[in-house]
Amino acid sequence: MDSYLQLISMLIIFVAVLAVTYFFTKWMANYQKDKTSTGNIEVIETARISATKYIQIVRIGGKYVAIGVGKDEITNLGEISKEDLIIKEDNPEDNLSFKEILEKIKGEKKK
Repeated sequence: MDSYLQLISMLIIFVAVLAVTYFFTKWMANYQKDKTSTGNIEVIETARISATKYIQIVRIGGKYVAIGVGKDEITNLGEISKEDLIIKEDNPEDNLSFKEILEKIKGEKKK
């Protein structure tokens, strides 16, 4: 009987630690998002070219600039007009919960 109580108490502690970790992680993500999104610089889009090289479209103030980002360097590729950009709206698929993503993966495996 004593071992069952120990097992149940350990499970309760484990679930409590998971809950605290979950809520702390969500809080920290929101905190970091608020800190990084309050300025005049915003990364609009990133495309990977190779393992360590990317092309990014960045909004700096009111201007849009394409830059090449490497391991140790950043290269200005040129300015882009806002009219030339295709800025995608929030896609509902981008905001799926973990449960919805897991169900989607399970559905694809059954096919």
